[in-house]
Amino acid sequence: MPIVVGVDLGTTKITSLALEIATREVLAVGTVANDANCTLDADRSRGRSEWNAVRIVSQGIECLKQVATQLGSRAADIAGIGITGQQHGMVLVGPQGPVSPLINWQDRRALDPIPGRPQTWLKETRALLGDDVWQRTGCRLQPGFMAGTLYWLKAQDLLPENSRALFIMDYFGAILTGQAAVTEPSCAGSSGVFNVRSRQWDAEAISALGLSRDLFPEVVEADRPIGRITDSMALTAGLPSGVPVFAPIGDHQASFIGSVTDHQNSILVNVGTGAQVAVYTDGFDFAPPIELRPFPCRGNLLSNVGLAGGWSYQVLEQFFRDVGRSTFEQDSPAPLYERLNQLAASVPAGADGLRCEPLFAGTRLDPAVRGSLTGISPQNFTARHLARAVLEGMGRSLREGYSAIERITDQTHTALIAAGNGLRENPLLAEIVSQSFGLPMSFTTHREEAAYGAALIAARGI
Repeated sequence: MPIVVGVDLGTTKITSLALEIATREVLAVGTVANDANCTLDADRSRGRSEWNAVRIVSQGIECLKQVATQLGSRAADIAGIGITGQQHGMVLVGPQGPVSPLINWQDRRALDPIPGRPQTWLKETRALLGDDVWQRTGCRLQPGFMAGTLYWLKAQDLLPENSRALFIMDYFGAILTGQAAVTEPSCAGSSGVFNVRSRQWDAEAISALGLSRDLFPEVVEADRPIGRITDSMALTAGLPSGVPVFAPIGDHQASFIGSVTDHQNSILVNVGTGAQVAVYTDGFDFAPPIELRPFPCRGNLLSNVGLAGGWSYQVLEQFFRDVGRSTFEQDSPAPLYERLNQLAASVPAGADGLRCEPLFAGTRLDPAVRGSLTGISPQNFTARHLARAVLEGMGRSLREGYSAIERITDQTHTALIAAGNGLRENPLLAEIVSQSFGLPMSFTTHREEAAYGAALIAARGI
């Protein structure tokens, strides 16, 4: 029976899996930690985030090799390869390979002040694009987006001639096939200069930034083969020669595909380091902070991103570590999350009036907003109440994120689907989120939702 392979070029790890089409059974999984961060210490302190794109590609190929090894003789049944990965960032690629590092979505150089001027690069870039550009591009430009990074590079005279701005998965697809790199709407939609209605680059936005259209690759739909794996790549990865490779898709959309079966009635809640809520729509109505993200092949996702996720709980864990070090001169050799969950579970819902807004690093709409604690009393000012209040704040953030979507769609969705280790590894948080939505929560039987979604796109393509 035919097998498809999905590859996810993530920020923390890189994963591939083999999926038997007929049974939807995951037959093999390969994973490596993404160790390609090459940011200099001095640059890291300035908010830079640079990665070795060649290293990421080699790790993706290693994951494919792991899958092929696990499949053994069944590797001959591989009939297609789908790709996904981290969005928003970009790598400049010339005829001989990368001419810049991957400047990924975590990069904050757009927030640097312009020398001699009282505004940041991001503010100037947004002003050039215009106040209403989000209606065409589906999102407001944010730090780490391709368009803002390109404008910064242009201002520094760092855009080499004959180079293309690619997402890391576009570059990976080109290496596998030996063909010119292309991109796909769900990836291109994260750039800040892609027209979500025409599903093509927005020429007006690109021109407003003084960029050349030649910087941007051709746009193709996800179920279109971009080429076949070359003989040399197939030999290196242990795959059959000539397997078709399909246009790479964004990881947010891939997770939706890999988690949700009923697109019309489901809410996807994804909690990792950050958190997102998303629903599918055939329409184009939206308003910030909601983003309209192109869905592979047709339609869109209404996505509320940048919500309180696992990083908020990490901040709390670090706080208690600091208490131990500074007060008792002791540090725990193990993470404290399980103990925090035990403490939080001993407190009734509502945390006896203690309320936390765990927006410790702002939101997409207002990066300057900060978290807060209210309702503090002598009875609830305890470690256990604080742990409960932070978890309930995370659940409330997700529910309010969905409420903003609900007002746009005027539809109540009936299925709550979970993705991400933040929910899978924390049953108490999953319970709190489920209660916040008033819906039972469903988990997928597989853990690698994005790679699974990429594999399903390959299955559709073949």
